[in-house]
Amino acid sequence: MDLRLSGHSALITGGASGIGLATARLFCDEGCSVELWDVSPGVEGIAQELRTLGARVTTQIVDIVDCDRVEQATDACLATHGSINHVVHCAAIGSGKFGFPFTELAPRDWQRTIEVNVLGMANVAHALTPPLLNQRFGTFVFLASIAGQIGSQTDPPYSASKAANINFAQCMAKDLAPYNVRVNSVCPGMVKTPLNRSVWQAWFDRTPPKHQLSYEDWAEQKIKSVIPLGRWQTCDDVASMIVFLSSDRTKEVTGQTINVDGGCVMHC
Repeated sequence: MDLRLSGHSALITGGASGIGLATARLFCDEGCSVELWDVSPGVEGIAQELRTLGARVTTQIVDIVDCDRVEQATDACLATHGSINHVVHCAAIGSGKFGFPFTELAPRDWQRTIEVNVLGMANVAHALTPPLLNQRFGTFVFLASIAGQIGSQTDPPYSASKAANINFAQCMAKDLAPYNVRVNSVCPGMVKTPLNRSVWQAWFDRTPPKHQLSYEDWAEQKIKSVIPLGRWQTCDDVASMIVFLSSDRTKEVTGQTINVDGGCVMHC
């Protein structure tokens, strides 16, 4: 299917790894120019790999918690690419704690996760909305999580932040619809990312030795118990949905929360 994205520009936060990187590759395959934002200096090396495939890729090191830096990076991206058609926000963190029950956590364990995942999203939204409004065309896709829909007990700060992401994306969708700017959320299920592994690590560190499981065994048990299709979702699976939602093939889709989770969360 031709997604008719050739010649468009896409900005991806958290683009140096995982789902963000997979999304960048697919946009490049569709003929888009791409800008990657990441807090990691390694993002430039990633971009160079994509350039060897013939893609136009630029990078900036951006901490999304720094509102001024996000605004500066937005201006620089516009100066380089001329316009921004599609924004994909993947940058996020987990708390690094195993939060079952939530009383095992302290209020201070919430602060950094909320700061990055909620205020960081707000910074990105506020900086990048004006150029999309001015051109009266564009898309936002926010990477949320099924944890934001079901109240995941493994990491309550992360779960709550993802619920906030979904809710704010819906607010944005209503506000921006008159300007032909669409806003949707994509929620992965079980994906082999550093964030997923950190959830296992937090569980492992506080589990008695006789009950500890390797990452592979822990994940296999979880997948068999909660994923009807019984398999991992991949970064490419999620990226395919993100790029599809960014295309004109979904021009009547906005304010939606789309799960790529093997059937874990089903809606009527």
